[in-house]
Amino acid sequence: MEELTKEQCTKSLLPIRDALDVINGKWKLHIIGSLLHGNRRFKDLQRDISGITAKMLSQELKSLELNGLVSRTVYDSAPVIVEYMLTPYGKTLQKLMDELRLWGTEHRKRMISPAAVK
Repeated sequence: MEELTKEQCTKSLLPIRDALDVINGKWKLHIIGSLLHGNRRFKDLQRDISGITAKMLSQELKSLELNGLVSRTVYDSAPVIVEYMLTPYGKTLQKLMDELRLWGTEHRKRMISPAAVK
């Protein structure tokens, strides 16, 4: 692999920073993970994600919606039903989530097994 200049290195890290800016925080990956399993109502998401407050869930859903990852559908019923789902663009995160899960599993094994850490 060729050595990069400082400018090339910085430029190559920009897309990673942009991606992390969109999915950063304690809850966004949890929300995305839940929605990868299908559409959810607000209370369903709150039950799926242990420890998240209603206010924080609302904020995170709005952020994900602004970034085009999640869509919100309001059904005209009594009572009103609001459902959240991943957009086709949001579903492109499936591969990333799978890779993070694999890496995290290996990392956990490495940290638990003292012989594996060198």
